[in-house]
Amino acid sequence: MNLIHYLQQVPDFRTQPRYPLWVVLLLVIMGVMSECQGYRALEDFVIRHQAVLLELMGLPQERLPSYSTLRRIMIRIDFRAFACAFNAWAKDTFTLGENEHLSTDGKSIKASVKDYDQSCQDFASLVSAFSTKQGVVVGLKPMHNGQQSEIVTVQTLLDVLELHNVCFTMDALHTQKKRLSKSSAVTMTM
Repeated sequence: MNLIHYLQQVPDFRTQPRYPLWVVLLLVIMGVMSECQGYRALEDFVIRHQAVLLELMGLPQERLPSYSTLRRIMIRIDFRAFACAFNAWAKDTFTLGENEHLSTDGKSIKASVKDYDQSCQDFASLVSAFSTKQGVVVGLKPMHNGQQSEIVTVQTLLDVLELHNVCFTMDALHTQKKRLSKSSAVTMTM
């Protein structure tokens, strides 16, 4: 099955959507893959490729979502449901072989920042596992910095991916002595 099938599983929070949610999510994914950083860059991507995308997606609309629609949806999207859909697609699409190399990293979602004027801000992040051999993200795990640490989130992501004989690279945050629980199936050496 293709990515669109999995994106259609993400619940839509809107009451009267002009575009199906999967369309907006697919546009964001394609824009990010094209190195768009920020909503204006995503809007430029959509405008630049609008005619081809409308035809390929078979949409009845005359134009694709605007900057404000992209932004509004990305601010309110259920990142856990999105990550589950993405992980199901990645698991069905990509096979990780032995001696695969994965890089893990967390990226904050700027639009999710709450209490931006406080010293302890709350924001959502997505932790990803990237296959350097295949050049694709093979797993995502959302987190809120106020509720969980990136260390625990990476551990959970790796447990969910059920990987064996895989080499990981992680940033310096993960060099702490007590970074993984004894119950974890993941064994790491520095």
